[in-house]
Amino acid sequence: MNLQKDKYIIVEIIPTHSKSEKGFIAQISALKLGGLNLIDRFDYRVNDKLIENPDLKAMIQYDKKSFTYVDNIYFIKEKFKQWSNNYPLLIIENSYTLDYLKDLENKKELFYNYLNMEYSPDIFNKIIEKYNLVPSDHLVDLIYEAIIYEGNNK
Repeated sequence: MNLQKDKYIIVEIIPTHSKSEKGFIAQISALKLGGLNLIDRFDYRVNDKLIENPDLKAMIQYDKKSFTYVDNIYFIKEKFKQWSNNYPLLIIENSYTLDYLKDLENKKELFYNYLNMEYSPDIFNKIIEKYNLVPSDHLVDLIYEAIIYEGNNK
């Protein structure tokens, strides 16, 4: 895929459990791109009352006004499925993301290769350092900024 020309989506999923049959998607953040141009954003969360894990609930308390909140645990995935059309998905994490999105027919691949990096537990610290970015809880935005940097320096 040519990230400077093709249409694609950068997506981050935060689930309530590592296995889809035991949990649900608590949050999806995604950017729909046409090359390096932002076409649309998708920022949805389930309402706090649906999340039983206090650590997860605390983790997703940032930037509350930027998200659309829903009371139906199935709504986010269905809405994302419609929103994403058949755009290829650049994903952050392989195991649970693929599990939660297994019924989407979109092509899915990890974003690391496009930044000439390998996965590590501190990958976002490395991205921030490599591209001199301001830290952000919006991981899709950090990836987007890194892709823009790569595109402008080819």
